[in-house]
Amino acid sequence: MDIKACIFDLDGVLVDTAVYHYKAWKRLANELGFDFTEHQNEQLKGVSRMASLDLILGWGDVTNLSPEQKNELADRKNTWYTEMIGQMTPAEILPGAKQFVIACREAGLKTAIGSASKNTPTILQKLELNPLFDAVVDGNSVSAPKPDPEVFLKGAEDLGVSPAQCVVFEDAVAGIQAAINGGMKTVGIGSPDVLTKADKVISGLDKMTLEMLASL
Repeated sequence: MDIKACIFDLDGVLVDTAVYHYKAWKRLANELGFDFTEHQNEQLKGVSRMASLDLILGWGDVTNLSPEQKNELADRKNTWYTEMIGQMTPAEILPGAKQFVIACREAGLKTAIGSASKNTPTILQKLELNPLFDAVVDGNSVSAPKPDPEVFLKGAEDLGVSPAQCVVFEDAVAGIQAAINGGMKTVGIGSPDVLTKADKVISGLDKMTLEMLASL
C-alpha cells in the first residue's frame, strides 16, 4: 500500500484523558444524586459530549430535562474537565507515541490529528505536540460525530492526500468504523477482542513500527 499520511485520534492514542473525563462525569453524576462507574465510562469512548450526557442521564434515570438544562450540565462538566487538563504536562504523552509520530515525519509521511474533542488545542499545547502535525481537525471544525467519517476525510483533505493513502490510529470502535467509512486503513489501539474491524491492533504506539505500517 502506498501510504502518504497518518491520522491520529488524540484521547487514548497519544494521551489518556479518559481519567479526567471520568472524574468530571462522576462529579456531575454525584451532584445529580447517583454514581458513575469506570465501566460505564468505557462506553463513552469516541462518543460526543451531548451523547455521553444522554447516556449518563439514562443510567441515573434522570428525565424531563430541557435542552437548556442539558447544555448547562454539559458545560459544567466541561469546565471541570478543562480545569484538569489545564494542568497536563508532556510527561502524560503515552509511551512511544511522540517517537512514532516523529519517525513517521522523518520517513516523509504527513501527520494529522482527527479528534472529536473540542479541547484538542489545549491538550496539544500542554503536551507541546503542535509542531508534529501538519493538520489538526477536531470538534471545533467538524459537526458529524464518529462513526461518520467527516473528521478523517477533512484531515485527508487538509493534508492534500487521498483517503486511500491514509492510515488512521484509533482506540474506539466508532473511530475505527469512521475510518473504514472514509475508505482508510486502520490501526486499533487497545484490545483485538473489541476493535475487531481494525486492519491491525496493537496495545500502544510503543509497539508500532514503520515496517508494520508498510505491511498494511
